Amino acid sequence: MHAWHVPRNGEPGEVMRLAEADIPVPGDGQVLLKVRAANVNFPDALLCRGQYQITPQLPFTPGVEICGETPDGRRVIANPALPHGGFAEYALADAAALLPAPDALDDAEAAALHIGYQTGWFGLHRRARLQAGETLLVHAAAGGVGSAAVQLGKAAGARVIGVVGGPDKARTARELGCDLVVDRRADDVVEAVKDATGGRGADVVYDPVGGAAYAQSAKCVAFEGRILVVGFASGTVPTPALNHALVKNYAILGLHWGLYAAKDPRAILDCHRHLTDLAAKGAVKPLVSERVPLAGAAAAVQRVADGLTTGRVVVLPPRTEGAAA
Repeated sequence: MHAWHVPRNGEPGEVMRLAEADIPVPGDGQVLLKVRAANVNFPDALLCRGQYQITPQLPFTPGVEICGETPDGRRVIANPALPHGGFAEYALADAAALLPAPDALDDAEAAALHIGYQTGWFGLHRRARLQAGETLLVHAAAGGVGSAAVQLGKAAGARVIGVVGGPDKARTARELGCDLVVDRRADDVVEAVKDATGGRGADVVYDPVGGAAYAQSAKCVAFEGRILVVGFASGTVPTPALNHALVKNYAILGLHWGLYAAKDPRAILDCHRHLTDLAAKGAVKPLVSERVPLAGAAAAVQRVADGLTTGRVVVLPPRTEGAAA
């Protein structure tokens, strides 16, 4: 089979190599999946750089989120078991953690429904307790993680303000359903949010960016608001001023979705049922902006790492007849 390998750490476009490889052999509790579509995530870039929470032994195949096909022909969503990731024709996954791919979504959309949407669901509903009628501020609203939060916020009945960088991403955010779009390159984010909320600020802030975005969040979060710390795509981890949280009465909430697999796996299944229902109703639909062949995976991961994409970029390996054997 063909698979992308990372033999050393560095920028994805420099270290990822497409090579011939043996089809991996499942270990105990694992299943071999034929990859139908592999979604590109920012963690794929961090894995290449050696900066992710886990550091697989070199060489490894990145690709942490796929829609795959089981040996008996079922279409499933899975997080591949590294080092045998999803940017390949076949991948390995934990058999007990497979989720049925929603019938309402094609392979590329199904591959993109998992990590970003589960993160959004747990963040908005379980951690921040977002209520209908509240104002939700989403940073990087046109990106893969942000676009999921926008759709989930609208589905929950919130008023959604999206922060983006540039007119193209602003257009995408409006198409996603944002009630107000703020271009951080042209507008004062804090002033725009306060103007739009009558000075109150945002009840919930969804921040996958960190850095300057977090500083803006602290300035425009409402009384008893909640700031969700989801990631640090900017590359800068903020250091919150806890005295500011105290005098303004807001909460800073962390969200590491991967912990739920170990701490509360049933919650992941429940979340997937909610997401499947929303997809069936058309309330959520992953924004797949690019579908690239397997040969384009390294360039795609680099574009995501550089913040040059909107929505999701999905890698589509060549299709062959039959399921994984």
